[in-house]
Amino acid sequence: MSDVTDKVERAIARFDRVTHQLDQRDGPARDAARRERERLNAGLGRTAAKVAAGVVLVWLATIIIGFVQPIGIFGFLAAVVATVVVAGALIASGGRRAVSPPAPSADLPNGAMVDRFDSYIYRARRGLPAAAQAQLDSISAVLPPLKQTLERVDTLDPRAQDARRLMSIHLPGLIDRYSNVPSAYRKEQDGEGKTVDERLVESLAAARAALGEVSEQLARQDLAAFETQGRFIKSRYGDDPQLSGPAEGSDGGKVESQDASST
Repeated sequence: MSDVTDKVERAIARFDRVTHQLDQRDGPARDAARRERERLNAGLGRTAAKVAAGVVLVWLATIIIGFVQPIGIFGFLAAVVATVVVAGALIASGGRRAVSPPAPSADLPNGAMVDRFDSYIYRARRGLPAAAQAQLDSISAVLPPLKQTLERVDTLDPRAQDARRLMSIHLPGLIDRYSNVPSAYRKEQDGEGKTVDERLVESLAAARAALGEVSEQLARQDLAAFETQGRFIKSRYGDDPQLSGPAEGSDGGKVESQDASST
């Protein structure tokens, strides 16, 4: 009976470990999917605004031309065709960007680069092995705080430059080169005894550690600045009697003296 109980307890513990690992893995993936949906929705909104502006311009031009010279039925049909062409071109261009976002461009601002890189690795995730997907999920979890700190940092800051090179050059290049390797050769070992998949996972782990370190350094810089400001305010104004207000004893003394003078 005890053996059965031990087996059941081990099975339950193993199940708990597996579900905990799955929860940890799915958490960053779900967050990345949510951010991607938000970006897509924002892109759809921008596309809709461009389409509306294009249609308004076409018909505004048609109305102006109609005031100068009657356009007739053929002019009206030409305006309809122009409306369809403009709207179709704008929708198609917006759709191509939404379906296949490129790797981040090197001239993007810091915040926009993090967003583009987040979208890039979310799209690239499905073509990688499970171990590499887990590393991409870890990288994705680092990106929101990294964006919050990088947005306040100059582009030429050395730490920002390191993060920008990783996101715009090194990691996209790594993923692209991995996709170029035929699947039949990805299990072959190199001179150091590592397969292509293992090398990919190691490189992604190193990149995650580097991005996490940059994010932590910038966050600690903000913490240090906040602590310095707090200490300055405390030392400058903490013992000022005018800011702390009159003491209760002094108020009582004033009241007593006023009573004594009135008597």
